[in-house]
Amino acid sequence: MVHILSKDFSVVSEFLHELRDKNIQKDRSKFRKNIERIGQIAAYEISKKLENKIEFTQSPLGIAKVKTLKEQPIIATILRAGLPLQKGMVDMFDQADLAYISAYRKHTNESEIEIVLEYVASPDINDRTLIICDPMLATGKSLVESYKAFTSKGKPKKTHLVSVIGSQQGVDYVLKNIPEAELWIGVIDETLDKHGYIVPGLGDAGDLSFGEKL
Repeated sequence: MVHILSKDFSVVSEFLHELRDKNIQKDRSKFRKNIERIGQIAAYEISKKLENKIEFTQSPLGIAKVKTLKEQPIIATILRAGLPLQKGMVDMFDQADLAYISAYRKHTNESEIEIVLEYVASPDINDRTLIICDPMLATGKSLVESYKAFTSKGKPKKTHLVSVIGSQQGVDYVLKNIPEAELWIGVIDETLDKHGYIVPGLGDAGDLSFGEKL
């Protein structure tokens, strides 16, 4: 199931406009903040799907019947580009457990890409709600391989995937390979270029957030 956060106009559309604009992108702090904001909005929408429980809370004037999360989710991200998106979600789920994985695209030739994973740090995800943040869903291979790595030692009871911009090809690939997941995404672009980058997309989210890498 796919939830497109900009399907109906909201501030998400404004944040996406600023993220794409090559002049506004020069402000790294604003670029990261806009990704964080989309993460916050995605977290709010996902929270509606999470299990809750009834508690009774003592206020200064009486006892209130309230709903609270039955269990905190695990919020995972792919280093390094996914850090601002994860931060936005953690702003909302501030007691969540966190998980990390490093993944990079290795070009075996001009058109073929291999995903290399080098580091995984995760709590036990067995029977937990897993949320994986990956801002740019281009081919979808990084997200699928990361999901396989996270779930190699346990099976989550529910999986949510969060992205800012994706290609239709990447979305289709992810849904085919992780059919049990729900995808929350800012917008879906139609095409990839020959190097596997989303068009029009926004460029390299990691470089724009933190500076160009060697």
